Amino acid sequence: MTEQKTEEHENFDVQAFNNQVIAEFRENGGKLTGWMEGWSVCVLTTTGARTGEPRQTPLGYFEINGQPLVVASAMGGPKNPSWYHNIRKNPRVTVETGAETYEATATIETGERRDELFAAVAAQNEGMRDYQRRTTRVLPVVTLHRTTRASTQDKETEERARGLGDFLVEVHAWLRKELADLLRQVDEIIAGNLSSTELERAKPDLAHQLRTHCAEFCAALKQHHTGEDRGAFPMLAQQYPELAPTLEKLGREHEVVARLQEEIRHLVDEYEPGKSDPKTLKNRLETLTQHLEAHFTHEETTIVTALNTLGPAPNIP
Repeated sequence: MTEQKTEEHENFDVQAFNNQVIAEFRENGGKLTGWMEGWSVCVLTTTGARTGEPRQTPLGYFEINGQPLVVASAMGGPKNPSWYHNIRKNPRVTVETGAETYEATATIETGERRDELFAAVAAQNEGMRDYQRRTTRVLPVVTLHRTTRASTQDKETEERARGLGDFLVEVHAWLRKELADLLRQVDEIIAGNLSSTELERAKPDLAHQLRTHCAEFCAALKQHHTGEDRGAFPMLAQQYPELAPTLEKLGREHEVVARLQEEIRHLVDEYEPGKSDPKTLKNRLETLTQHLEAHFTHEETTIVTALNTLGPAPNIP
């Protein structure tokens, strides 16, 4: 690239240009005039990597074998555009095409997959070929995986089909309820011990109920996390390499939860009405609750959207 072209890129007011294109795009139902006339364009809304605020960018919009994608061309500039850095931190995006708007997860393609997709784009669009010639960087290709059904300007937004991510949230809700029930049972035991040992003896099956409930809860939680570690997480890592650090952290959290489960199971199995201290058991259950709540919240804010792209929720009665 010549010094003159480098200077042109440095002096170019990208934000003013983007605002003008977005205004025309929305006024004309996705159509543009001038040198961009005839281009297929979208407005991509990302979340600012540093600010956390929504950022809107007009981009060339392509579909290769039914797969929507955009290219981080920056018009052949020497650096990747800001929106590209945004999706590296948060891949959840909104896509406007003029005819429809939908939520999506952005995936940065690499290797042969990236090269094949870019070759297909370049075959359709001479401008993208020119942009690649202008710069020494490899223009990133970003595929867009829908997480909601499209909403058009001519009809109301349709309800999104339940996906695997939605199912995950439902499982978390059930586990939260079961854990709350366990705590209530322990509170009953504590109330009995504090008022009278005779009240505890009047409920000889309460400790047995607690053991049964705890065993069911711990088994369900273990099955849930094993399914994630062996099924959902490997699929996500393959589809969304940028989620690898998040998935590794979630896996480590599973290990912490597993140790707490074993401790609680031991306390429940060894519990003897009138002899054991139920307050110790309650303390450990509350610790597990805190860890699980933080873990569930982390999963729900980081991987639910991506999980929804992998398939529909299982049909469990």
